[in-house]
Amino acid sequence: MDLINLVKNAVIKASTTFREDQIKAYHKAITNEVNPLASWILKLLIENAQIANEKNTPLCDDTGVPHVILEIGEDSIIPANFIPEIKEGIKMGLQELPGRPMAVRGNDLERIEQKKGLYNEPGKLIPSSFIIDQLDIEKNPNNQDKIRIHILMLGGGPEIRARTHSIFHKRDYNEIFEEIKKFMKLELPKLGCTPCIPAVGVGRTHFEATSLMLKAMAYGNLEIQSELERDLTKTINSYQIGALNLGGSVTALGSFINIGPQRASGVRILSIRPCCCVEPRVSSFDFHPHD
Repeated sequence: MDLINLVKNAVIKASTTFREDQIKAYHKAITNEVNPLASWILKLLIENAQIANEKNTPLCDDTGVPHVILEIGEDSIIPANFIPEIKEGIKMGLQELPGRPMAVRGNDLERIEQKKGLYNEPGKLIPSSFIIDQLDIEKNPNNQDKIRIHILMLGGGPEIRARTHSIFHKRDYNEIFEEIKKFMKLELPKLGCTPCIPAVGVGRTHFEATSLMLKAMAYGNLEIQSELERDLTKTINSYQIGALNLGGSVTALGSFINIGPQRASGVRILSIRPCCCVEPRVSSFDFHPHD
């Protein structure tokens, strides 16, 4: 299958299908939930995901803004028109899904003020700038001629509650994670669409921290959690916010934390995003340019 159609299908899959680790996390959450009303909500969210998958309809009315991460093998050769074809595939996927029409008309200032209204066509929604990463050699030793493409659909609710900022770490990682926990305790009740999956990037610059956070969403696995990820999830669940703020023992299904290189200084940059109950909406596939 050509690249355009592979990307189109990935946009649709990311928007309509829970990943396997998400489904398992929801079933585990139902087992652990002590509030009958919150448990009922969790079951409804699984039912919603099943219907969306069967009918190829969006998991949520807010279909999100497309983001792309490219993992490129060291022996891979990027073909001609590679980026334009990915963009065309995204456009086709948004049209077919269909995505919510969210592209704003006008020049720079008119778009900020939304004076000209919106385009009716979902495909007018331009994807964010791509992130390029190196394909992990240890995990793909005999497959370095491929490119792994991740399509993420990021909704507005988590973006409103997300934050990227600097923090003085005082040579103690607890300073960083206490800040994350305080942030989650403050913002999650305002998110509304819980249970959440917090995604965190810790880097040297705002761009790097946000890139690390997005990679955490794309590469993370709710069945394989680090000690830090388990600790963050446990703390958030102790807040008893519950599904849709109804109270209960499950507020977070898991956590994704990605810590990158650090600067020799007293500052760390945090990018924190509380993914909502249908996120991360991610679909990934391998593309072999020579096929």
